[in-house]
Amino acid sequence: MHGTILLSSLVILIASCTNSPVKEKPEKATVESNKQPGKPPATYQDTLTIRFPAAVFYHADSLQLQKIKALTGEATFEAQMHEYFFQMRNARIVLNRDWKHIKTAEAKNARYLLFIKNNNDSVCIDLNAKNDPYGLFLFDGKKDPGFTDMMNIETQLNFYFDK
Repeated sequence: MHGTILLSSLVILIASCTNSPVKEKPEKATVESNKQPGKPPATYQDTLTIRFPAAVFYHADSLQLQKIKALTGEATFEAQMHEYFFQMRNARIVLNRDWKHIKTAEAKNARYLLFIKNNNDSVCIDLNAKNDPYGLFLFDGKKDPGFTDMMNIETQLNFYFDK
């Protein structure tokens, strides 16, 4: 009895596979993306070198900001700049209040951040690869620098520096 059921199932499976029409590969659908255009490349090619534990804030240069404004529109641009201003302000407040021993550095007109570790290994970050015009890296001199979510700076500081 089990053999008959198994054989019947096998015949039905084979028949359903061999009688199906051959499907052509579907054409790739073009998907509209709501993603905003990436950050324009930096106009400066300078490198900021960091050789000490630090919180490194980076900023887009003035020409990048003009291009971003043209791409996103004035209202969106102003909203983003407002958000970045308060994220950076909050990060600075937390650093000054709770992490006074960590120096801060500003990368305003630099494209590259070169972090030199205590063992003389280095990590170079191309800010053109970062989509945000403003941001923050943490560096302890031992580990690779960590890109930081400024909205969660208190947690990020503890996670990066204490582990």
